[in-house]
Amino acid sequence: MARAAKRTEEPPKEPDQIGDWPLPKLQTRLIGHETAEAELLESYRAGRLHHALLLTGPEGIGKATLAFRFARFVLAHPDRQSPEVAAAQDLSVPADHAAARQIAIGAHPGLLHLRRPYDEKGKRFRGEITVDEVRRLVPYFGSTSAHGGFRVVVVDVADDLNTNAANALLKALEEPPSQALFLLICHVPGRLLPTIRSRCRRLDLRPLPEEALRRGLHELGADASHESDAVSLAASLADGSIRRALTLLEAGGVGLYGAVAEILDRLPAFDVAAVHRLSDRVAPAGSDEAYELLIDLVFDWLSKKMRREAVAGAPAATLAGWAEVWEKTAHAVGLADAFNLDRKQVVLDLFHDIAQVDRTARAHAS
Repeated sequence: MARAAKRTEEPPKEPDQIGDWPLPKLQTRLIGHETAEAELLESYRAGRLHHALLLTGPEGIGKATLAFRFARFVLAHPDRQSPEVAAAQDLSVPADHAAARQIAIGAHPGLLHLRRPYDEKGKRFRGEITVDEVRRLVPYFGSTSAHGGFRVVVVDVADDLNTNAANALLKALEEPPSQALFLLICHVPGRLLPTIRSRCRRLDLRPLPEEALRRGLHELGADASHESDAVSLAASLADGSIRRALTLLEAGGVGLYGAVAEILDRLPAFDVAAVHRLSDRVAPAGSDEAYELLIDLVFDWLSKKMRREAVAGAPAATLAGWAEVWEKTAHAVGLADAFNLDRKQVVLDLFHDIAQVDRTARAHAS
C-alpha cells in the first residue's frame, strides 16, 4: 500500500501511529500468521467462535492487523453459512467493500475500537485506556444493530487498561451481550487480570521470520523511500516486529543504531562528547520515536550482555551490576515519561552507568 504523500500538523489518528505508514485497520495484507488466520476462519465458519479472543505476542508483529482483518471479514460476511464464507481461502476482504471502507474511516456501526484517548489539553495521547473509554460499551451494545451479525470490539491494547477500565471490561466479558465478539490485543498477558484471561480464548502469535519481515517491508513500499541496506538492517534488528522495523526507518533508527554501537564498542572508555551528541539528538520535544527507540536499543544490548555474561560464568556481583543498570534505567525512563523530566539526563546517566559497570566487570575479570 502506498504511503500518504504529505504529512500534516494534526494529531495522529491513533496512539501508536508511525509517521504516514498505514494503520492496521487499513492494511489489506497480512504478513505471516497463516495458521492463526486459518484457525479464525474455520472457527467462524463452523460456528465455534468464542465471544472473546486474546491475541498475544510481542509488540508490532501483526496482532492488530489480524484483529482488524478478522473484524472486517466477520462484518463483511454476517452470515457465516453464506457461499462466500464457505469458499473463502483466507480472511481477506476487498478494500472497496462497503464494510472495509467504513472500518477504514472508523464509521462502521458494528465495530468499536477502544484505545488510549487523546488528551486535547495536553496535546498527547493518554498513557492508559481509561474507564470512560470502556464505558462506551454501554451505548454501543444498547443500541439496535443496523447491520445484523456480530458486534465487534477491538481493545488495542489490553496492556494499557488501567485498573478501573480493566474491571469495567471484565464485567462485559462476564456477561457478554448476544452476538458480541471481543478481540483483545495483548503484548504481555501476565499484566492482565487473571479473570480477564480466563474469560478469553488465547491465540498466540510469534515474531515474524526475517524473510517474512523483508517481504512485508517491500509490500509496504519501504524500499521505495529508503536505501536497500537500511531496509535490510532494519529487518535484521527488528526481532520479528514489522512495527519496530518501520520505527527504525522512520526515526532514523539505522543511524541511531550505528551511533549506539560506536559508543558501546568503545567500552570501557566513556566518550562524553559522543554521548552528548546522541542525547541532543533524541531528547528534544518531538523526538519521541527516536528517544524510545534509543532506549529499546540499549535495553536489547543490556539483555544480550547479561545473557552472555551468565553463560560465561561471570561473578554474581557483575551480573547484579548489569541488572542494577537495567532497573535504574527503567525507573528513570518511567519517571521522565510520567513527569516530563529531562530526557537528556536519562540518556547521559544510562551510558555513564553502563561504562561504570563495564569497568568494574573488567576489573573483576582481570
